Amino acid sequence: MIARLIDWSARNLMLVLIGAVFAVASGVYALQHSALDAIPDLSDTQVIVYTDYKGQAPQVIEDQVTYPLTTAMLTVPKSKVVRGFSFFGVSFVYIIFEDGTDIYWARSRVLEYLNAAARKLPNGVTPTLGPDATGVGWVYQYALQSKDKSLADLRSLQDWTIRYGIAKAEGVAEVASVGGFVKQYNIIVDPNRLRSLNIPLAKVRDAVRGSNMDVGGRTVELSEFEFVVRGRGYVKSISDLSNVVLKVDKGTPVLLKDVARIELGPDERRGITELNGEGEVASGIALQRFGQNALDVIDNVKARLSDMASALPKGVEIIPVYDRSTLIHDAIETLKRTLTEESIVVALVCIVFLLHVRSALVAIVMLPVGILMAFGAMKVLGIGSNIMSLGGIAIAIGAMIDGAIVMIENAHKHLERAPPDKPRLEVLIEAASEVGPALFFSLLIITVSFLPIFTMESQEGRLFSPLAFTKTFSMAAAAILSITLVPALMVLFIRGKIIPEHKNPINRFLIWVYRPLIRGVLKAKTVTILLALVALAVSLWPARQLGTEFMPSLNEGTLMYMPTTLPGLSVTKAAEILQTQNKLIKTFPEVASVYGKAGRAETATDPAPTEMFETVINRLPSWTRRCSFPASQTPGPCRLRPAPTCSRPEFAPPSASRSWERT
Repeated sequence: MIARLIDWSARNLMLVLIGAVFAVASGVYALQHSALDAIPDLSDTQVIVYTDYKGQAPQVIEDQVTYPLTTAMLTVPKSKVVRGFSFFGVSFVYIIFEDGTDIYWARSRVLEYLNAAARKLPNGVTPTLGPDATGVGWVYQYALQSKDKSLADLRSLQDWTIRYGIAKAEGVAEVASVGGFVKQYNIIVDPNRLRSLNIPLAKVRDAVRGSNMDVGGRTVELSEFEFVVRGRGYVKSISDLSNVVLKVDKGTPVLLKDVARIELGPDERRGITELNGEGEVASGIALQRFGQNALDVIDNVKARLSDMASALPKGVEIIPVYDRSTLIHDAIETLKRTLTEESIVVALVCIVFLLHVRSALVAIVMLPVGILMAFGAMKVLGIGSNIMSLGGIAIAIGAMIDGAIVMIENAHKHLERAPPDKPRLEVLIEAASEVGPALFFSLLIITVSFLPIFTMESQEGRLFSPLAFTKTFSMAAAAILSITLVPALMVLFIRGKIIPEHKNPINRFLIWVYRPLIRGVLKAKTVTILLALVALAVSLWPARQLGTEFMPSLNEGTLMYMPTTLPGLSVTKAAEILQTQNKLIKTFPEVASVYGKAGRAETATDPAPTEMFETVINRLPSWTRRCSFPASQTPGPCRLRPAPTCSRPEFAPPSASRSWERT
């Protein structure tokens, strides 16, 4: 049957080429519309329940919020692990689902159970779902810097202008703010005055709360027109708060300014950011929505920032501190370079050993068609493009062209020996049919060689499955093309004078070297086998010394330095240490910028405590790997201890936490 298919393909060039064009078009479409990222997403399907409970200690959060929520989430369908973390003023509950669970199905189930669990929480405490993002969703980070604006002004600009502008970008799940100061009105009451006027503190709170609202008053008709009556009471300045009436004593009002001092100050901070050792900055983090194309999301964010740049106050700069698009472009360029190098090598091999330029075009044309067919299969199965999936294609490139090269060489042999009156088409069909079936099944054997990888589960499965899929798709495409497109291309390109093998000086030299060597090996079969076994035994020792690593080595161009210090570190001291650390790192001539974050951003995806620093180091093009950040240079009693980077959902904070696993 395979021989008949080869015969049909060689005699119906137009149909085969039309099919190849459709395959190329579908592959190009899939390449342009598939999810593209640099690193594979190893995180589980998870839903985060985030609860804010201002001013409460971790133990109170644990007893009143985290415990009721975690116990309620244990019965969520398909959930396998429920983890609860309790911090000062905030609770995180992670519901991790079984592999293959749809994230939006999981979110809807959690929301159903959350509605029932919310009734067990204290009054005024409202749990919310975290964004529909994953552990690798932090695709773009930026900092706001200005010589004329204060940190409070920059944070207000981030919270009320830039954040909403970026949230409009397609594919953005959330824009988190961190750093700077959040403005608020601070009321410092005088307890002696409250006691003398017999005013309890709760009355002050109720009076302020009741005075900061607008109210409606129905409508009034005047001169045949209808007017809406409303009372305007929103607080817009310190003077508005100062004139809040607490009580009336014998016709004389007691105002808030009579018993308290009102001033504009910062809210309590749980996260700070610093840039280049020059001082604190206000920052933002753009989170990619689940399943979106990371490169498109980053481009959309940059476009929104570019549109807003003209509307920013004078002197305010938006400085990118982490941009994953650079790594994505580098990964794409690596695949392009590998494909180009492989095509050049194939062309040189065909030209040097066959002395026929047009024969090289058969393998060169077949290679990109097979790769595009693999991308089409990836799109159908919903597999995104990342370092591992592109690596599977790069691994398969060498084996994909083997069939084409063997068929080309066999066609040359047949043309050398064919009678002059025999049609060239018949000779080529005979040559292709002779080796085509064997090549097809040999490529299929290589195709199934990666099937054991599909038995992997959890994180290792998510890491290596894209590589196995793309390797399998590429080899399957090569097997199909070897009996369809390659015979058709041979008919098109293998023309003209064919130089016999014995007239090629390179072939004669290699045969002269090869024949005595193979005769000697066949005569000394036992010695050859023993030498092979000795070489295998000797190689075991260096193989055992290589070590193991879960993630492949990745030269991203950006370093993540994550030291930790003493638990309970104050925000002020953390800011001092962070600035000193960044100033030291910036002294390296290879460092372009260094951006540090201590504590957590205002997002459910960041449970980092204040004592954990996350430092993003961007390198210059002239990078050399000689980074060392000595802890001894850090001032004060708090010494930094470098720690390996861990995924945010798996981070266990040094506060009250509880974890349940379903078995």
